[in-house]
Amino acid sequence: VGLLELHPITWDSPASLLEKLMRYEAVHEISSWADLRNRLDSDRRCYAFFHPRMPREPLIFVEVAFVPDMAADVHSLLDEKAPLEDLRRVRWAIFYSISNTQPGLRGVSFGNFLLKRVIDELQVDFPKLRNFATLSPIPGFSDWLRQLSGQALAETLGPKRVKLLTQAPSLTDASGAQMMAWLQSSPERKNVQALQRTLGEALAAHYLARETVRGQPRDPVARFHLGNGARVERIN
Repeated sequence: VGLLELHPITWDSPASLLEKLMRYEAVHEISSWADLRNRLDSDRRCYAFFHPRMPREPLIFVEVAFVPDMAADVHSLLDEKAPLEDLRRVRWAIFYSISNTQPGLRGVSFGNFLLKRVIDELQVDFPKLRNFATLSPIPGFSDWLRQLSGQALAETLGPKRVKLLTQAPSLTDASGAQMMAWLQSSPERKNVQALQRTLGEALAAHYLARETVRGQPRDPVARFHLGNGARVERIN
């Protein structure tokens, strides 16, 4: 890691490097040059590790958005029409995408060093910046939930939440697959929407906090961030 160099990637970076950024983005696909320009605007930052022998080949990069409050969804961060944030009001740096670029280096943990170096850089530029968060997907959640039997789902929810299922008759004795399909539906009634949110957040919290493999979080993204010192602050 001591050989690696941290460099910002900006809209003024060489076009060949920007094209690689678009190709290597692994979390939230960059759909166009306009999308890329939005991610590199004045209220954003992008940093990458480079090796001196590969000066135009990023090994790993992270995208950062500055916002006045903790972000609740990635759509607002990726909205190309959203107004620029006033950097004087910025209190949060949201790390919303981190991508490894080289398959041959899979398993080499550059991410924790990258995030810590970037935080140091940001605090030099913004001395008042104290709050840092990742806005991360939970890629293993849906597959885990779909595999649960009806009995396993009931045990996971617990007696109090199982009683809430009476508000949605289709969920009586539901399996995990049926629950997942219901969570992905779009009910019109507000009380059912609230129930969706309650049960969805409860299941996600259980998955992140209780489901482990060899003592580590089962979810790969959670395993990465929690292993690097983050905590679960909020489930959106």
